[in-house]
Amino acid sequence: MLAAATIAPLLRWIVAADSVPPGDARRTACAACGTPIGPDGPLRALSPLARCGGCGRRIGAAPFAVELALVAAIGVLVVPARPAVETVAFAWWALCAVPLLFVDLAVHRLPDRLTYPAALGTWALLGLATLTPGTGSGGAGSGGSPGQGAADWLRALVAGAAVALVFAASTLLLGRRGFGLGDAKLVLSSAAVLGWLGWSFVVFGLMVAFAAAALTGLVLLAAGRVRWSGHLPFGPFLILGSFVALALA
Repeated sequence: MLAAATIAPLLRWIVAADSVPPGDARRTACAACGTPIGPDGPLRALSPLARCGGCGRRIGAAPFAVELALVAAIGVLVVPARPAVETVAFAWWALCAVPLLFVDLAVHRLPDRLTYPAALGTWALLGLATLTPGTGSGGAGSGGSPGQGAADWLRALVAGAAVALVFAASTLLLGRRGFGLGDAKLVLSSAAVLGWLGWSFVVFGLMVAFAAAALTGLVLLAAGRVRWSGHLPFGPFLILGSFVALALA
């Protein structure tokens, strides 16, 4: 809880700053009154209440949404038997994934300033984990060797690159009917995290994402909230599927 209270304001700031249409500059102030929303502005905008310190208008994600998502992520990641280096790698991905989820929900985009650091940081930290005995698919206390860790790392990189290539190909071939390039950049890290654990986790995480997206689309369609030609942001479902797979790991 203390970690969530410490990190949540930073994530709220990122969500508020990056929830802008493609091509627009990052938001630095309230659109209604011009009050700064960054670290130099009133802290109320970065609190769970998510209100501008000047006019009281809502800023960024819904009240308490980021905090609840962060607490859920911590609950999934903090596993006593998991090696510390693995936990750090997964935590880095989660710290990028949580704001990406809310930005995609708000403006249907996954900014490069979050997807690329998520991928590079996750790959690097998982590579560092290969130097720690007992990490990877062998798990803590299993006597895993550096060779096994290297195999796990290679599988993680291949999983991230392969799924990203499939997503990018769908964008080029199908246009708006395919996945967005932002989704392809997101799976560079999310599929790598699951690939570190095993191919079955990659498949399961993607299945959860597709099933959740299909179910949500049908519910919204029945409620008249979207049309058949509508488009749902897929990033939140990819992140959800990855967290569900991590929870079962």
